[in-house]
Amino acid sequence: MSGAGKIVCVTGASGYIASWLVKLLLAKGYTVKASVRDPNDPKKIDHLLALDGAKERLQLFKANLLEEGSFDSIIDGCEGVFHTASPFYLAVNDPQAELIDPALKGTLNVLGSCSKFPSVKRVVVTSSIAAVAFNGKPRTPDVVVDETWFSDPEFCKESKLWYVLSKTLAEEAAWKFAKEKGMNIVTINPAMVIGPLLQPTLNTSAEAILKLVNGAETFPNATFGWVNVKDVANAHILAFEKPSADGRYVLVGKVAHASEVVKILRELFPTLHLPEKCADDKPYMPTYQVSQERTKGLGINFIPLEVSLKETVESLKEKGFF
Repeated sequence: MSGAGKIVCVTGASGYIASWLVKLLLAKGYTVKASVRDPNDPKKIDHLLALDGAKERLQLFKANLLEEGSFDSIIDGCEGVFHTASPFYLAVNDPQAELIDPALKGTLNVLGSCSKFPSVKRVVVTSSIAAVAFNGKPRTPDVVVDETWFSDPEFCKESKLWYVLSKTLAEEAAWKFAKEKGMNIVTINPAMVIGPLLQPTLNTSAEAILKLVNGAETFPNATFGWVNVKDVANAHILAFEKPSADGRYVLVGKVAHASEVVKILRELFPTLHLPEKCADDKPYMPTYQVSQERTKGLGINFIPLEVSLKETVESLKEKGFF
């Protein structure tokens, strides 16, 4: 029980990755102070309260990303802070209000609270491959994306990639703030996160799989990196616990085009109605490579994509999303 007697904070605790993070932290003996937007909403908290160890060691707090100082009382006394709270939608009406402000201001508000308390030894920020791979450079089979890549805000704006822009600006601001304050931060940059759902609501990355298995006629002409939610939650904890952890960790178990995902799903679930053809006639978007050197050094052995897809579909079935 490496976390026995230690207090940590998780922001946005009802989210997909954060729920797993809370589960694994409690399993390791940590006391978890968790922030949620609405502690009176059973959809946001019931699955957390049901976790092993929650009764004894989980405390829930209300906090608002856009409100300066609203994390102070939660972070006070914590040794580690995991900042996962950041909205992830692909369709938005007002990118600034819906994505950019919560990501950017939220990160600075949480880090601002962290800087007030000397108890905080390290902050682990949930970033995204969105903050890494979108710089206008081609991503082809011989290209290896690694932690030295940074997305280019101007490229994101021109391409109207608002979610990507929100994560890019938030991570940029986090590193700048940490440098100014001499703060110890580590970022975790996962690609599309799939695997079992703990929360009762549908999250954006699991929805991508649901669309494929729920009677879609076509699959998108899109290539993504994929990673299991348990690997992502685990990487957060290792990034906090390992003294040698530093910088950024890009988490991708495998890069695969949607056609390959459908092929695996067909082998796993032969009775499902899966799309036969691509949404357009263009050549398939190429796959590329992502370096796993740093994440393996952290101690992550990636769960295979086949297992992640199986877990996702079974979880979506069990939660009644079909």
